[in-house]
Amino acid sequence: MTPLTHLPAGGDLPEVVTIGVSVSVPDPYGTEIQDARAGHGDPLARSIPTHVTLLPPTEVPAEELPKIEEHLAAVAAAHRPFRMLLRGSGTFRPVSPVVYVRVEEGAQECRLLEADVRSGPLARELAFPYHPHVTVAHGLSDDVLDQAYEQARGFHAAFPVPDFGLSRFDADEVWRPWRSYSFG
Repeated sequence: MTPLTHLPAGGDLPEVVTIGVSVSVPDPYGTEIQDARAGHGDPLARSIPTHVTLLPPTEVPAEELPKIEEHLAAVAAAHRPFRMLLRGSGTFRPVSPVVYVRVEEGAQECRLLEADVRSGPLARELAFPYHPHVTVAHGLSDDVLDQAYEQARGFHAAFPVPDFGLSRFDADEVWRPWRSYSFG
């Protein structure tokens, strides 16, 4: 577990913090996907590091963070490193205007992690069933989403996954890595 970073001025936390938990996509792949996302005109491209979500944005009382950190450390200790293969494109249209890169290998590990992360102090209902993916375009016109889908079809990346991270949504509306949790 790494220490807190990117604290607000003075080191004080707001009463409620918006957090997310995810598997980071390492460089050069993460930057390649982020550049593609920016190239499609996605306004969120530079404010969200490339990742596979394990816990979507969730508001929590700051006083609950120590309990949440203990929970995440226990989840990480109960899982092992795995290999992730990202390949090809997918979409959630027409339900949601999202184009993504598919998690071809490591999806089952992500499902198990997601279920464990989203338990205990982080138990919550989801708006949609969990589907591990890496977003390439979101909320853009159909023409742009079609183009993003075609361009992502040839994407391929394989890498080890040694950990997952806790991120925080800051007042400047940028997601920043906060702590990481290595697998046991």
